[in-house]
Amino acid sequence: MNKVILIGNLTKDPELRYTPNGVAVCTFTIAVNKRVNGENQADFIGIVAWQKTADLCATYLHKGRQAAIEGRIQTRSYDNKEGKKVYVTEVVAEKVEFIGGRTGDEGAASKNADSFGDPFANPGTPINISDDMLPF
Repeated sequence: MNKVILIGNLTKDPELRYTPNGVAVCTFTIAVNKRVNGENQADFIGIVAWQKTADLCATYLHKGRQAAIEGRIQTRSYDNKEGKKVYVTEVVAEKVEFIGGRTGDEGAASKNADSFGDPFANPGTPINISDDMLPF
């Protein structure tokens, strides 16, 4: 079984590119905290997302944002400009959850949604809804 789940913070803004066939691919790195001998350290893990997940990551993730990544480990190799073989180990994201605080326009959208009020915010009190609002 090849499955990995990570939670970390982006080290820089994601990079969105497209293959020659027009398939979206988004790459970014997350810092995952760990404790070694009582000292805080971080591992820096390369992430690659494809297609719709890539588009969503490029839109909603940014440097410092926390994300939960579920996917699989992939190893690959290529020859660099000097002709040396380079080996890469990365996580192919199958599922990405945007967690942590919201900033910028996302926060404004959230605030606007809250301005309508939550009719279920005070349990045990009557809800004021007209019959016109009921779907039945």
